[in-house]
Amino acid sequence: MARRRQAVTIKHVAADAGVSLQTVSRVVNKESGVRPGMMARVQASIDKLGYVPSIAAQRMGGSRSYLILALNDRERTIADWRARQGTDWFDQMMLGGMLTCAEHGYRLIVELVDTHSDHIERELLAAIAALQPDGVILTPPHSGNPLIINLLEAQGISFARIGSLTEGPGIRLIMDDTRAAAIATEHLVELGHTRIGFIAGPAEYELSTWRVEGWRAAMAAAALAADDLLAVGDFSHASGRAAAAHLLALRDPPTAIIASNDQMTLATLELARERGLVVPDDLSLVSFDDTPIIRLAHPPLTAISQPIAEVTAQAVNLIIADRSSGPAITMPVTVLASLMIRHSTGRARRL
Repeated sequence: MARRRQAVTIKHVAADAGVSLQTVSRVVNKESGVRPGMMARVQASIDKLGYVPSIAAQRMGGSRSYLILALNDRERTIADWRARQGTDWFDQMMLGGMLTCAEHGYRLIVELVDTHSDHIERELLAAIAALQPDGVILTPPHSGNPLIINLLEAQGISFARIGSLTEGPGIRLIMDDTRAAAIATEHLVELGHTRIGFIAGPAEYELSTWRVEGWRAAMAAAALAADDLLAVGDFSHASGRAAAAHLLALRDPPTAIIASNDQMTLATLELARERGLVVPDDLSLVSFDDTPIIRLAHPPLTAISQPIAEVTAQAVNLIIADRSSGPAITMPVTVLASLMIRHSTGRARRL
């Protein structure tokens, strides 16, 4: 039976190079103050032994944990997992965060937190004490929660806030949802639609308000009325169906609908078919998120594609830069979304 090869540890490197564990840790962490000759000697031992630094070894220096903690909405994430409806937003967030962390020798840890919990402060302090992260990424709605923002500020932790412009500390990153909703509306206006309905997301998400503002601005710029064409959902399939039913029951129903996420758009498509409406001949649809199910729908749906992975990657880079070079930029960082035109939008029907 073959013997299992013993793992090479920081102790083996220190013994081979004839230096202390702290010196090896400083070389691994690329800290200043190590003489070039000593650094070369330690690196030669690392290369010879095939040593791969562990988180524990990297943390020996005491100044960094090499962990970044991402907080995501517990209730919505778990509901999507259980419903097996897809979690592309979460997946893309992980993609951008994990790959960028790996480039810098970091690890991304994800915690699911209920922003409405009475115990949120205790939960966060426990996670911070256990992990001692170098930085935290907040996703909506946590990114706009003053309690969480102020708690992280008091702990002296670098943190990035995705999808929030609420005043306060932290690096703010947005995907310009106002512009995204406007270009979706403008696309439909160019196709001749004058009755364009909008299904908004819940008010606790700042981006819900921004998207409504973008839709209203584009409608006003085209001199189109919008007062009776707004319905509100909560990002769930059921709420999208109820909102679509409200819009389609209007005396003068819309010939096009923009929904604030893919689940509500799919519900609208489903309801339209049940009522004998053909997409896009009778009703044009535009979605937000652009998850795979939207691209595989029949017909494939026009959608706002959000660069979630890119935003999270930037969040990681900015957190690491904040620790390395001092105060982070305070102005919002904007990563632009784009409109992917497919087969669910067409010329407005003639009355």
